[in-house]
Amino acid sequence: MFALWVLIPNMTELKIFKTFKNVDMEPIRPIKTPEDYQKVLKRIEELIDSQPDSYEFELLEVLSILADEYENKVCPMPELDPIEAIKYEMQERGLQQKDLVPYIGSKSKVSELLNRKTGLTIKMIKSLYHELGIPASILLAR
Repeated sequence: MFALWVLIPNMTELKIFKTFKNVDMEPIRPIKTPEDYQKVLKRIEELIDSQPDSYEFELLEVLSILADEYENKVCPMPELDPIEAIKYEMQERGLQQKDLVPYIGSKSKVSELLNRKTGLTIKMIKSLYHELGIPASILLAR
């Protein structure tokens, strides 16, 4: 049996215990450069069809976590804007402003909200969350 320990910055330790026979463990190193990142992405691509409960699958999980951590460090996601989230959802669902009246109130309230002349109320946030599935964390931002 071997233990694979991976220390990931800003995260807890990841410890994987598995028994594998005839497996040479590859060294797993932190991703520090774009070149390291590209190597990890290539290796992830090679491992993507690994079978669960295999060394390759465990390695895929660890490399995916490392790649995700590197991506978050190098290219952090900008904070999402609630109004842009609503507009995005409208576009995805093919909705028009009048379709938001049940969730926002009146046509004028929808227009004011989308033009940033008024803010979201708790009632609007609950309605958009429950009916359109827009995450409350996004609707409550800013």
